[in-house]
Amino acid sequence: MYYAENPDQLLSFAQALDMSGLDFMQGILEGTNPAPPIGRTLNYKLNDIAEGRAVFRGAPLFDHCNPMGTVHGGWYGTLLDSAMACAVMTKVPKGSFYTTLEYKVNIIRSIPLGTEIDAIGIVDHAGRSTGVANGEIRGVADGKLYATGSTTCIIMKP
Repeated sequence: MYYAENPDQLLSFAQALDMSGLDFMQGILEGTNPAPPIGRTLNYKLNDIAEGRAVFRGAPLFDHCNPMGTVHGGWYGTLLDSAMACAVMTKVPKGSFYTTLEYKVNIIRSIPLGTEIDAIGIVDHAGRSTGVANGEIRGVADGKLYATGSTTCIIMKP
């Protein structure tokens, strides 16, 4: 897996439309498609992908803390949005694309800095125009639940 260093390294919209969402995501996992640079910034990466399921693995760093020294809620939200929306993407057919319409996050407990977690997204429904998924953030070592989420995505054709 490699992160795009500049916009020219990302796939074009036409290239992305020329493959299914699952193929696109498998390409990121296999390193044939670039991973988005936000993963480098927030210290997470795609760890597993299957139809209807996406798993991102990461660990919060001090750079991801709020002024109180705890992991910022935006870090939880970004990882859950990535996992849930990419799970929906695995159901998007060739020639279509998607985007997140809304998502909700419930933070259960604070993640200690440096704790490796999995953000897991699972599709509940994927139709012609909408996709719905849920997600969890769990500790890799202990399986502890840190947050849950849900999302609705819109599936479109250009």
